[in-house]
Amino acid sequence: MQPNIPAAGSLTPLFVTEVYRTDLAGTSADPLITRLEAACRRIAAEDKKGWEWSAAQGYLGYTSYESIVDPTKIDPDFAELKALLDVQALIFARLMEFDLRGKVPTLGALWINILDPNGSHGGHTHPHSVFSGTIYISVPEGASALQFEDPRLGFMMHAPQRLPNARPYRQVMVPMAPARGTLLLWESWLRHEVPTNRAKTPRISISFNYDVDLRTS
Repeated sequence: MQPNIPAAGSLTPLFVTEVYRTDLAGTSADPLITRLEAACRRIAAEDKKGWEWSAAQGYLGYTSYESIVDPTKIDPDFAELKALLDVQALIFARLMEFDLRGKVPTLGALWINILDPNGSHGGHTHPHSVFSGTIYISVPEGASALQFEDPRLGFMMHAPQRLPNARPYRQVMVPMAPARGTLLLWESWLRHEVPTNRAKTPRISISFNYDVDLRTS
């Protein structure tokens, strides 16, 4: 008599964590990316306060995060970038099925990152914003990926490690390697980091935060 073996069950994916990617090199935005590289280098060369803050934080390179409030007001290329990002942010919000109650995402912060060889950026989130992102302006060979951390990591307790060839959505840490013109967007609570930059030249990117004011008027 054959044993009564139950049929195999199935898995139901729950609570998905999604990252949006589009690659703008080779599109109509390509000339803007080229101009933005020159703008980033020009602004960095003049921003003494930004270099001082970066050095005080132990950041190998330069960021305008604490020195330039709104680069769209000092350089027209950044104003053009804002217009592009506004469209992409709205696409992301719609793909994520956010209930924006008729509101649109608004850019809250925009800053330059020039990461020198051997530089890195530890794990962090972006508080006080709905979603965040980065557009990559110069990505030399060997430059760092952006690595995302499973938001459930602190609750996994006795869970075993995943197999090395496990699907990306089952991994605990997932790197996304950008190229020149890559734009990434994610929810701001998603913890992420930049591993050591193994390139021989700096990696240039522009990061940003968006918020949505859902208060009733």
